[in-house]
Amino acid sequence: MSTLFIQYPKCTTCIKAKKFLLENNIEFEDRHIVENNPTVDELTEWFKKSDLEIKKFFNTSGKVYKEMSLKDKIKEMSNEECINLLSTNGMLVKRPLLISGDKILIGFKEDAYKEFFNL
Repeated sequence: MSTLFIQYPKCTTCIKAKKFLLENNIEFEDRHIVENNPTVDELTEWFKKSDLEIKKFFNTSGKVYKEMSLKDKIKEMSNEECINLLSTNGMLVKRPLLISGDKILIGFKEDAYKEFFNL
């Protein structure tokens, strides 16, 4: 089963996550979130598999999120509207994203990664 690692190279959290993957010899497909932004279909699928609220997919500490004043707006938006918005700009999406089969992790916490890969 292949593992997809979606990240932004300048993101310090993404750098830590990638280092973890490499140090643990985990094979993954590396994808730049801005150059190859997640599509509506991908986001819809990941959202359904994740059992998370859609707002967990937003990079709430990001500049674009703040510039668009999304904190209050997303409370009024449907999941579909949120997914459509997320698909327009990779910088809106919380990262890194780790997708392997039916499992999805958002962000990086070493313990969660260890559990994800049964390490």
